[in-house]
Amino acid sequence: MRGPLNILRLIRTGATFERTGAMHQVLEAMDAPPALRAAARVLGWPFKWLGYKGDPSLPPTTRALTALGPAYIKFGQIFSTRPDVVGVELADQLRVLQDKLAPFSMDVAKEMVAKDLGQPVEILFSEFSEPVAAASIAQVHRAILADTGEPVAVKVLRPRIEQAFRRDIDAFYFAARMIEALLPGTRRLRPTDVVAHFEGVVLGELDLRLETASAAEFASNTVKDEGFRVPAVKWALSSRRVMTLEWVAGTPLGDVAAIRAAGHDPARLGEKVLATFLNHALRDGYFHADMHQGNLKINDEGDLVALDFGIMGRIDAYTRRVYAEILIGFIRKDYQRVAEVHFEAGYVPADRDVDEFARALRAVGEPIFGMDASQISMARLLSYLFEVTERFGMETRTELILLQRTMVVVEGVARSLDPHINIWSVARPVVESYIAENVGPKAVVRDLVRVARVLSRFGPRLPEMVEAALIRQSTQVEREPRKSKALLWSAFGAIGFMAAFLLGMQF
Repeated sequence: MRGPLNILRLIRTGATFERTGAMHQVLEAMDAPPALRAAARVLGWPFKWLGYKGDPSLPPTTRALTALGPAYIKFGQIFSTRPDVVGVELADQLRVLQDKLAPFSMDVAKEMVAKDLGQPVEILFSEFSEPVAAASIAQVHRAILADTGEPVAVKVLRPRIEQAFRRDIDAFYFAARMIEALLPGTRRLRPTDVVAHFEGVVLGELDLRLETASAAEFASNTVKDEGFRVPAVKWALSSRRVMTLEWVAGTPLGDVAAIRAAGHDPARLGEKVLATFLNHALRDGYFHADMHQGNLKINDEGDLVALDFGIMGRIDAYTRRVYAEILIGFIRKDYQRVAEVHFEAGYVPADRDVDEFARALRAVGEPIFGMDASQISMARLLSYLFEVTERFGMETRTELILLQRTMVVVEGVARSLDPHINIWSVARPVVESYIAENVGPKAVVRDLVRVARVLSRFGPRLPEMVEAALIRQSTQVEREPRKSKALLWSAFGAIGFMAAFLLGMQF
């Protein structure tokens, strides 16, 4: 019965957008062609009665997304950071999805805390406030520890949130498979894999023990970062459905007027947000992957404070180098090198023309290089980038989804603080610093040391490994003499390389 239920769920999604008036608002904000608007109206109107009514006090799109549930709210949070794509009015309306949703009852929250932590709230905390923030996954209460008097933030998952997400994800899988079957051209975008990636991210958010671990790791990585703070975790008061952190006061990054009133410079803060993200992604390979305004504050000392660590991104050392080379190539206008890096990394199929790809990238970079954010149409840029990926047969890289998504969100947050920010000038020192340390002679030496260390672990076993290889190959010498010799020389070469390198390290 899952198939029919998923079809009904998808029909209800469209019907909800039509019933709440969100369909018209979204298509208008995205500047959709008149034909598409007419088709949406004709197809949506007969099923309008199946849509959820939602909260009539909310604007149309916010009303539709909150009625449909947490998975849809996630998409709304992304668009809330991109007024250049959906318009200022719609982005402002969607901002409430970040941390101002309707909370669930205090009684339920206290019951969940007591059940998960094994003691009544009144024993653990001398104070436990009404919710101070509520988002799609959980809500946050300010509390005072009973034994120390320290203020803390207590995050509690929404009741039955797991079931709500699984229902939506199941429908997304169904839609992805239908799209792949009916529109073969979309298979390069790997819709099913994208949904699987989204599922993994969401399921990680639904276990606050994992989020607590993420917060602790992130704090450890960034402890020496000047002007950046991560609240300390309280492991003894954290569990699967409850997480407790140090309370950090500050001004939300979405309130630009309050930021100015507090004496902070929004323009410098916008630069800090962008540079901080790039530094964490490149230096550590571990970054906050949900950096919208609702998850960022600035404290009285001017420090940027990160909150909500349910979605974190991780990229390996090789991918970081590729990403850095692409960024520095754009910054230096070396489009040929940017194209070559894409081919070397396998992002573009080898049978395509690297020079033609470089020309396409120049058409992306030149119109926006040196411009401030107010002069760049992100909607048109993304549209052209999609055309380029289609023309050159580029497939979706699921390992890069969080990185790319976060970059779009962070750039939107920076724009909201400083509409004239120049992303290239902010990115340049961060990327060049990473390149100096990780691409070049120093990096080659460091990589060779790592290789030698790995080989050295097998040092005691190398003689028996070589002897076993000799015995195996001796039976094939008559049949495949050339191949056998090549394998033997490879084995001796590995031993020789390790011996020479280790001897060199001694001197």
